[in-house]
Order: sequence, then C-alpha cells, then structure tokens
Amino acid sequence: MGFLTTLGIAIRALAKNKMRAGLTVLGVVIGIAAVTTMVSIGQSAGALVRGELENFGTNVIVIQPAQQRRAGVRRGLTNTLTSKDSQAISDECPSILATTPLVGTGGQVVYGNLNVNPNEMFGVGEDYLRVRSWPMKYGAFFDAAQIEKAEKVCVVGKTIVTKLFQTGNPLGEKIRISNKPFTIIGVLEDKGANMVGQDQDSIILMPHTTVRRTLNGSSFDDVHAIIASAVSPEKMGAASDQIKQLMMDRHDIKPGQSADFEVQTTTEIANMLGMITGTMTLMLASIAGISLLVGGVGIMNIMLVSVTERTREIGIRMAVGARSRDILMQFLVESVLLSCIGGLIGFVLGIGASVGITSLINSFSTGTEWPVVVSMPAAIVAFLFAAAVGVFFGFYPARRASKLDPIDALRYE
Repeated sequence: MGFLTTLGIAIRALAKNKMRAGLTVLGVVIGIAAVTTMVSIGQSAGALVRGELENFGTNVIVIQPAQQRRAGVRRGLTNTLTSKDSQAISDECPSILATTPLVGTGGQVVYGNLNVNPNEMFGVGEDYLRVRSWPMKYGAFFDAAQIEKAEKVCVVGKTIVTKLFQTGNPLGEKIRISNKPFTIIGVLEDKGANMVGQDQDSIILMPHTTVRRTLNGSSFDDVHAIIASAVSPEKMGAASDQIKQLMMDRHDIKPGQSADFEVQTTTEIANMLGMITGTMTLMLASIAGISLLVGGVGIMNIMLVSVTERTREIGIRMAVGARSRDILMQFLVESVLLSCIGGLIGFVLGIGASVGITSLINSFSTGTEWPVVVSMPAAIVAFLFAAAVGVFFGFYPARRASKLDPIDALRYE
C-alpha cells in the first residue's frame, strides 16, 4: 500500500473524531507555541542588550580601579587612575583610537527659577564623544585648551535643555552647578532612554579638570575611570592586552602582584550578558518543552484507544491481504499526522505570541524599545521534535495493532 493511500486513510480516520483529535493535539500545540515564544523572547532580550552596548560606544574598553580586598572582604574602590594614564594609553597603545578620563560628580543645576538634578554629571576629556560615538546636535564640545585652563563650560543633553529652557536656545546661557556658574557651549544629539528606562539625555559633560578642582575640590590628578575605543572590533583583544601591559608598567606592578586596576571590554560584557540570557532562555524553553512530552503521552493514549476501537477493522484489512507493516505504517502515520498538525498550529501561535508579548512589553516600557525577534530555527527544531514525539509515542500503539491476530481481531466485539 502506497504512502499517499496510507495518508488518505489516516486523514479520514482522524476526521471521523474531530473533537478527540483536536483535544489530543492540544498538548503539542501548547508545547510548540511555548518553546517558540520563550526562545524568541530570550533572543529579543539578547538583541536588546547588544543594541545597548553598541549605543554605549564603538569598541569601548573600560579601565577602572580594582576592588580592594582585606582578609577576603571587599573594601570598596580606591582611586588609582589618573588623567596621565588616559593620555599614556592614547599615545602608547597602537590599537587604541581614543581615550578619555571620567570623573563623576553630582549636584543641583539651576537656571533662573528652574532647577534640575541630572541623572549623570561627568568631567571628561576632549575625545569623549569620539569614544562614545555620540555626535553633537549643535554648538561645540570643549577642547584641550579649555580643559587645561579648567574653564567653567559644559555640554548638555536634550532633557536638561527641555527642563531649563523649554524651547529657548541654551547656547551661551549661564547655569549654576552646585552654585558655580557654567556656560553652555553645546547640546548633545538625542539618545533616549536605555534598557532600564533611565533617560540618557539627562546629562551634563564638563572638563574633567574643572570637575575635579571646582566641583569636587580636589587638587589631585586622580580620575574615577578611563574609557577607550579600539581602532576596530578585531583589535579589541590586542588593545586590552596593550592597556594591561602599559598600566602594569606605569603602576610598577610586578608579575604575580594583584593589579590596582581592571580592564573590561564591551565584548566581554556582551558575552557575559549573552551567557545569562542564553541560560535563562534554555531553561524556559526546557520547561515549556515538558508540555510536548505531555502532549506525546496524550497521543499514545488516544492511539491505544483507537487501536481498541478499530480492532475489527484491523482484522478485516489483514484478512484481505494487509501485511503487519501496512498496519504499523497506518497507525504510525496517524500518530505523526496528529503531532505535525499540532506542531504547525503551535508554530503559528508561537510566532503570534512572540510578536504580541514583545509589543506588550514595549507598550509598558519606558526604556529602549525591545526588538521583535522571531526565532525561526527554534520553531523549526520544535516542529521536528513534535514529529519525533509522534513517532516515539505512536510506535507502541502502531506495533500493538500490527501484532494482532487476524482471527481474534475479526471475532472482537
């Protein structure tokens, strides 16, 4: 008996009990839809993380003081970096495109009778925007001469402009930061919110010398961090190694001694976050996959019932010449057909659920918009797994049917 004939008989057999067939495939539908949805949402989260890291800057490397430990207990950070370290990295590391020191500060910003507390206030170098790949909207960024003189100038983000000046032009206007007058010389291009909803445009950038001396009251050259940009993604590893070697030499750290600094690349951060999101996705997909096994048990149960109900039919078919393998193939095709129908429906529902859940997250999120990612490989693998479930759980009922004795089957009431 040909495969198409067997398939036609299987379709007619399932069509006689539409309700039962529908309830049988429900477990497979839920399993395939859940696996497709979970993997797609996980990949969407991974894409969001990668996008946020790209938004931070191109090929960025972060150098910061190492955690100080005593008797195995963390004692916090001690400033061990200087602006001269930043300049040395820029001058002596061939794989580095640009660097900038970073000095954090805080305080209230006042203009007239309006005030605002920015999310971020940094003292930086003249190459900060180059490292961060952050263009100016209008105006200009401060230069090396203004940094050297520790001039009270600043560049602001869109949110600061909106809150203090509404629709007015802020260039040349004076604002007070911690009661110190600063002149606005430029406005940054809009960035929007990040993945956790923090407004990246609520930012003020000033010369790092000005922040240290005027706002932080320090006469030292220490900085809180240094950020650098490699010349290309391929040079990230080489750039990181060059920075480590240079800093070990500059800080007189001997082999075997603990470094007083840490170097992290955005690639390392992305890999770490990717491992976390990948593990979570795999865990959720595994949990969702359990429903596929439940659906498989349902298929086996219904096929056993079907074999019992159609015992007399099996006897008649054997009596007119059907072989055991024909009977085996007949019930196996029915089982696989059930699981594949469930897989196809679950595949469509999974895609719809992935898009719907991502859209729902975006409607409630105040941060960066989640990208819509439909994991076609995961859906295809889940569909093939559903077919395998049909074969695995359908084989026993099909084999049982094929082993029936024709005489006993014809006598069955």
